[in-house]
Amino acid sequence: MGDQVLLATADVETEEQLVLCLDRATGKARWEAVVHRGNLNTKGHKISSQASSDVVSDGERLFVNFLNNGAIFTTALDLKGKQLWLRRVSDFQVHQGFGSSPVIYQNIVLVSADHRGGGKMTGLNKLTGEIVWQQDRPPVANYASPGIVNAAGKVQAVLAGCNKVESFDPLTGKKLWSIDGSTEETVVTAVSDGSSVFLGGGYPKRHTIAIEADGSGKIAWENTTQTYVPSMIVKNGHVFAVGDAGRAVCWKSATGEELWNEKVDREFYGSPVMADSRIYVTSKAGVTSVFEATPEKCTLLGQNPLGDESFSSPAICDNRLYLRSAKTSPTRQEFLWCIGH
Repeated sequence: MGDQVLLATADVETEEQLVLCLDRATGKARWEAVVHRGNLNTKGHKISSQASSDVVSDGERLFVNFLNNGAIFTTALDLKGKQLWLRRVSDFQVHQGFGSSPVIYQNIVLVSADHRGGGKMTGLNKLTGEIVWQQDRPPVANYASPGIVNAAGKVQAVLAGCNKVESFDPLTGKKLWSIDGSTEETVVTAVSDGSSVFLGGGYPKRHTIAIEADGSGKIAWENTTQTYVPSMIVKNGHVFAVGDAGRAVCWKSATGEELWNEKVDREFYGSPVMADSRIYVTSKAGVTSVFEATPEKCTLLGQNPLGDESFSSPAICDNRLYLRSAKTSPTRQEFLWCIGH
């Protein structure tokens, strides 16, 4: 955001969930804003975080989700960290944790909160935090953020998981279509080539799928590649993915024809990002791989270890790469790294 780097984080010792603002050029702290104090969630998967949400911005405000005191809250801050509003969006029953980030479309902030008690897909007024619309979701644990796609001639908010793929009008919440075509649990955010939406899942089955975005329910193609956590990239008629187990794959977006499938590393929890024809992705062990990805081939260019644990996606801004990882010995300490010139 401008000359700032913004991070959601949590301090277990002080029981605070907060947003940190760092100077993008120097890494020095500018401010921190405590959003919640106390009532942290201590249940869930061993790698679940107290601060899994991305901080997102419309250029004037910042938005972040936190699980706190048995509910999902969305908070808006100004660019200096002053809280503008806080909205309790939904109750939340913890299975493995909460992993959804807010998504902005025009004057609406979209928040998904799927859980076994019966989740909600919600549209909030970004200026006031008031609930503009809300749709019930099935009582199934799920972790995906909604994806805004322009497909089949309209803007859609698409969310997979809970054994469904559903599309909503992001401004009104009207359900545009819903089909049975996903796994129970997903993490990936939907992407599109303008015709189909591409999604993946990993529980209870390995799953990658392309669904026509016109509401027909037609499945363009699907396969058993496990793209459960890292989201995919669509570019020029091709889909690029890095599976959880560490294999990079390229498919033709129209047909699903596999063009190549290459081992990169292992255990990915962050999503790949692409600049020109190069893809950057960081493994759980904190190793960032860079590879040239074209429809013709995958060429590994380099691998760089920073820290020894990472669950985040790289971010690119002004020829610099920002990486979040941790050193786990003697105690766990997270670091933000800036790579570039």
